[in-house]
Formats: sequence, structure tokens, C-alpha cells
Amino acid sequence: MIRITVLNDNLPGEVCGSQHGLCFLVEADICFLFDTGPSDIILRNAHILKVNLDDIPLIVISHGHYDHTGGLPFLTGKKLICHPAALEPKHRKSDGSWNGIPIPASDIRKLFSVTETREPVWLSSSVVFLGEIPRLTSFESTTTAFVNDEGLDDFIPDDSGVAILSSEGLIVISGCAHAGICNIVKHAIKVTGEENVHAVMGGFHLKEDNEVTRETIHCLKDMQVSHVYPSHCTAMEARMAFAREWESPIITSGSVINLPPPMIEPD
Repeated sequence: MIRITVLNDNLPGEVCGSQHGLCFLVEADICFLFDTGPSDIILRNAHILKVNLDDIPLIVISHGHYDHTGGLPFLTGKKLICHPAALEPKHRKSDGSWNGIPIPASDIRKLFSVTETREPVWLSSSVVFLGEIPRLTSFESTTTAFVNDEGLDDFIPDDSGVAILSSEGLIVISGCAHAGICNIVKHAIKVTGEENVHAVMGGFHLKEDNEVTRETIHCLKDMQVSHVYPSHCTAMEARMAFAREWESPIITSGSVINLPPPMIEPD
């Protein structure tokens, strides 16, 4: 089976602490960290869950915000894959404060074996990093709370995700879905050629049960997504809207999600 262990989410679990951020341990036909949370909290939670982070060779970064990359200083020496813009400076529009990776890009390239790509990259027979996500829907990614070093609007072009081919269809994982979770799923379908979507999970960047949330639900329903697991930057009001449609569990730090096994091509 595919196993997703939540090493950090915004919500604490029964035994694991939490901070604002996301880190998933993904075990499919390869094993990797999807994002690293905001700090060393992932080390503490991994210890509680008896996860040996030294055994995980690869980190996939969904985008370059601190709450997804703050654990990087504690995980050096691994392979890392991300969009090139993930390593660029990032600031909040409200006050100009820093919101990017806590290590300079030059140090990241020294401390990790980095692959920077705008194009999709297959990490195994079943797992693909999706690269840059086309912004196609009319209701997603229309505003931004972030700016770049020049003070211009930053719509987070580095926002990406991964897709996994399972025996029961596609599994799509997002970090924050600044690109729009529906755009990410549509791109995953195009990249993999698999139209059956078994599960979508991760941060959806939806802050309330409003028109955008309802359009997102309608879009995922149109794509006949079987299971939805919102977390991180999906506010509780929005999470409950998804739960009413899919009976989605409330994801917390320490949650474990078991999914169908990966579809591995025969030799």
C-alpha cells in the first residue's frame, strides 16, 4: 500500500505537536519527504512516530515558503527537487517581512543535491513531480498576499505537487495549492494520462466556506475524485465543507493515511 504519515500539520494530534506548516512522509515505490514543515518540529514528531529521517534520501519541495521549508537546515545531505523559483526571495505583501526558505539559495545548492525544474520529472515508475502548474481555472489563484524582492505581486509560480499512480487511480498531493488545487489535479491528469483520481490531499489554501471553496468542491466532483483529505492551510470551516461531501477525516500531526498500492510497471 501507499502510506502517508503526517509529520506536521497545523493541528496537533494525540501524541504529536504541531506548528503552522506541512510535512508528509510518503512511502510508495520510493520513499520521500514532501515538504519539511516550519522548523525542527518534524524531528521531534518523527522520533515520537519512530520514523528515522536519516533513511529518507529525497525531499520534494512544493514551494519556497518557510512553513514548507523550515526543516531543511536539519535535513542536509539529501537529494532535493523543486521549481527554480522556490529558491528565490519571498515576502509578505502586508509588511514586507521574509516568508521564504531560511537558508540562502547558494547554501541550499551546497548542502543538498538539488534538481531545479519547471518541467515534470518522474521520480520512480509511479511518482512524478509535477513542475510548474498551468493556471487554467477562472476562480483559483486570482489574488496573492505575497511579493518578490522588487515589491511586485508574487503568485508563487513555484507552487507544485506530486502525483502517484496507484492501483485504484491517481493520488495527488499539494503543499498549499497557491496554483489552485483543481489546476494541480488537472495538470496531474495531463502529465500521467490517468483520468481516474482516487485521492487528493494536502493544503488547499482555502480560508472559509465561500464561493471559491464551493467552486473547488464542484470542480473536484466534476473530475469524480473519490477521496479528499484537506489539511494545513485549509481552514476548519473549509475542511468541514469538504468533509460533508467526502466524509473526509480531519488531518492532524501524526495522522497516517493508507492508500492503494502503487502501480509499478512490469520489467
